[in-house]
Amino acid sequence: MSDLGSAAPLAVVIDDDDDVRHLLVQILTSAGFAPIAVNNGIAGVEAVATHRPVITTLDVNMPGIDGFETARRIREISDTYILLITALADEADAVLGFSVGVDDVVVKPFRARELRARVSAILRRVRVPNAGAPTGTAAAESAGDASPSRHVLRQDGLVLDLDDHTVTLDGEEIALTRSEFDLLATLLGSERRVRSKADLVLTLRDESHLSTDIVTESEERAIEAHITNLRRKLGESAARPRFIETVRGAGYRAVSPRRHTQPVPTVAG
Repeated sequence: MSDLGSAAPLAVVIDDDDDVRHLLVQILTSAGFAPIAVNNGIAGVEAVATHRPVITTLDVNMPGIDGFETARRIREISDTYILLITALADEADAVLGFSVGVDDVVVKPFRARELRARVSAILRRVRVPNAGAPTGTAAAESAGDASPSRHVLRQDGLVLDLDDHTVTLDGEEIALTRSEFDLLATLLGSERRVRSKADLVLTLRDESHLSTDIVTESEERAIEAHITNLRRKLGESAARPRFIETVRGAGYRAVSPRRHTQPVPTVAG
């Protein structure tokens, strides 16, 4: 990730359409980012590797490698937040995007104001390292330790470090996108409370406090796709959940309350 202490965090715009690329640069600049724009996937992968942006916007239909392949290559080298912008309204394309590591999908034509609000929410999320920190008993246990500690969620062999955004399962590190990580941290941090798809959408937007905010069907389907990817990476299924339980007609919740936060022990050296 780029240095969030700098005046403006970096963003990379990858789009072969000059007009769309210029509009995205304007939107990202107004949202507080310093955008770097390129017009093809190969140059986009190189820009991400060089500049380590917080967010990357990515078109689907480009000459050379398309947006899906570009996203796959970017995800191999970076945890940048990938926002796929596409003229394809087919749900299968969104699912394919999520499967290669995309965090969110925006369908053209889009409203500049709505896209600006979305990228502004991304900036708020990455600037708050403990946004998914648990509440209640777990938070009290962590706060009660006078020594500096890390915020860690643990459950049945799964360890989420909320400070450095790493995840291990049975001792093996697994790679999650930022959206997948935030969803998992939210569910585990909510104990057994059911979180609806709309609630999870607003949480990812950092707008859970706005009870009147509108959530679209495509955004709820994005949550379903993220949960499916999470389950695959965690080695579970909806029929045999280990960490995430589907509550029919209501949403999702953590399977077990056996999770807590505690300091990561330090080794004197």
